[in-house]
Amino acid sequence: MTTATPLSRKAIFITGAASGIGKATASLFVHKGWFVGLAGRDRAKLEDLSNRLGRTRSSVHIMDVTDFDSTQSALNEFAEHTQGRLDLLLNNAGILKAGHFEDIPLDDHHRIADTNFKGVLNCTHAAFPLLKVTPRSRVVNMSSASAMYGAPSLATYSASKFAVRALTEALNVEWARHDIKVCDIMPPFVDTGMLDSDTRQRLKAIERLGVNLSAEDVAQ
Repeated sequence: MTTATPLSRKAIFITGAASGIGKATASLFVHKGWFVGLAGRDRAKLEDLSNRLGRTRSSVHIMDVTDFDSTQSALNEFAEHTQGRLDLLLNNAGILKAGHFEDIPLDDHHRIADTNFKGVLNCTHAAFPLLKVTPRSRVVNMSSASAMYGAPSLATYSASKFAVRALTEALNVEWARHDIKVCDIMPPFVDTGMLDSDTRQRLKAIERLGVNLSAEDVAQ
């Protein structure tokens, strides 16, 4: 266990923090002096990242965003480190599988929808009590450029990001009364492990658009 975070230090909770955009964001915010909650399913990677960032600057939370009880338990643990403070929730966890809709097993479609949208629902709902008591708190949801139009070969992924976009816009209006701002980020293709060689071969859009962003770019 790390020591409790001083109330003067801002705190961020990041899902999918073990790699990619989540990992890059964690490093950036620790550098800025924030306390960072590292959440995800890969304990070894999260522990390694926390050791490198500093155990007094970060905490590790093993959780599955598709399971509300797991999510709520992780946020409760995080609150113990921060004395109940949560300035920023980054809903970053997500998965992708590319290909023709009918060629992708239905279980994979369900996993994409559950992780990318249900995961955001679970985390945002569980985090609300902490966000509400933290002045000028924020929620940032990782959406995608595919939330602007239905992307071929990414039908369910695209649909899940459309849902994230809609939830974001609605909550930003609803939660104004709590002084909580909600926004999303909709980058095009980002050079992370999500875009493995097989996925790149299946997405013709990559040939036209390229992969021009790094995880660090998105974190900034």
